Amino acid sequence: MLINPTTGVELEHSPASASVEEADAVIARAHEAFPAWRDVAPGERARLLRAFAAIVDAHVEELAQLEVLNAGHTIGNARWEAGNVRDCLNYYSAAPERLFGRQIPVAGGTDLTFHEPLGVVGIIVPWNFPMPIAAWGFAPALAAGNTVVLKPAELTPLTAIRIGELALEAGLPEGVLNVIPGKGSVVGERFVTHPLVRKVCFTGSTGVGKQIMRGCADQVKRVTLELGGKSANIIFADTDVAAAAASAPYAVFDNAGQDCCARSRILVQRSAYDEFVGRLETAVRAFKVIDPADEQSEMGPMVSSGQRDSVQRYLDEATVAFTGSAPDGPGWWLPPTVVESTDTSEPVWREEVFGPVVAVMPFDDEAEAVALANDSDYGLSGSIFTADVSRALRVARAVEAGNLSVNSHSSVRYWTPFGGYKQSGLGRELGPDAPNAFTEEKNVFIAH
Repeated sequence: MLINPTTGVELEHSPASASVEEADAVIARAHEAFPAWRDVAPGERARLLRAFAAIVDAHVEELAQLEVLNAGHTIGNARWEAGNVRDCLNYYSAAPERLFGRQIPVAGGTDLTFHEPLGVVGIIVPWNFPMPIAAWGFAPALAAGNTVVLKPAELTPLTAIRIGELALEAGLPEGVLNVIPGKGSVVGERFVTHPLVRKVCFTGSTGVGKQIMRGCADQVKRVTLELGGKSANIIFADTDVAAAAASAPYAVFDNAGQDCCARSRILVQRSAYDEFVGRLETAVRAFKVIDPADEQSEMGPMVSSGQRDSVQRYLDEATVAFTGSAPDGPGWWLPPTVVESTDTSEPVWREEVFGPVVAVMPFDDEAEAVALANDSDYGLSGSIFTADVSRALRVARAVEAGNLSVNSHSSVRYWTPFGGYKQSGLGRELGPDAPNAFTEEKNVFIAH
């Protein structure tokens, strides 16, 4: 049963949850389709991916409206997310004709390397960004010549199902991109245990990622994990404090804080702390938390009542400094909330809340800022606000995170690598090298 998170009303269409037997049948279909897809000429595979991108582009508004309905995303965000699927497909459509090997100098002959596709790739997608994260996996995997079985999250399967239909309309052969809704404990687990699935890509919680990694070890199966985050937004006193405070809500409350890159810890140099917090309060109170279908909406509801209740439990144990607004009535609404933290052991400071909550703490100098930022099990993303370019580079090199922005909150571009340090994950997605992660590198020596 799917629920519209804006209204709390059941949606008319709820796809059936697949069984183990149905998962096996889909995996077998992908395996059968693999040899022919692998052998498609690079230029033809590129053409099919461009056709797929074009048909997604023609349906951006349909996909966006579906995401507003199913996930409660703001319409502006949902349009960007559907567009990101198109952009990833277009970007990786160049890869089939550029999947280069190398000629390595050796004595007595010629040595060549080749990148060859793995086979069937299983992609497990979370509910917070159903469209982009699916494309970050299937676009480079398909470009490299693999077939894909994709499991959307139980809460948000509708856009993935529609994208699978569009792939067939674009001309991708049957069995190349397969979407199979179901429980993680059933379908996702079968991706891990089935010997014909040669790689698993998982985005989600660190706890589940560890289980998947353990399961893949039994078959020495490749795995890419993009997991939790507790990213720091570091504000030095020499920056434009007003601009930093105005941008901070968008770095953590976007998608109702349901973002592993959310800058949910704000570290502010003590001499600028009072000014920053005062300006932050003004910005948070002005943040537009309204019906996500409204073009002016900046934040919608949480995805489910369970997720809202989970976040509320953190707030019940924290000292709230101030909040923004949220609609009354039905739906899974929670206002954007700011907590001033004094103890780094507080759960709201240490744990991934995954909701519209940010904790703020002062620091005295650069060394303390870096130490506080790194005092976390996670290392996915983060921001550094300073007018000093040398400091920006020093701090960026010192902070243990995979994706950092200076005077910005940008984390993800499809043409640059994305991934985390420590318990935020394993491997990298996106960027020019992503297709190689879906290949075996073969070395061939030819004696003269």
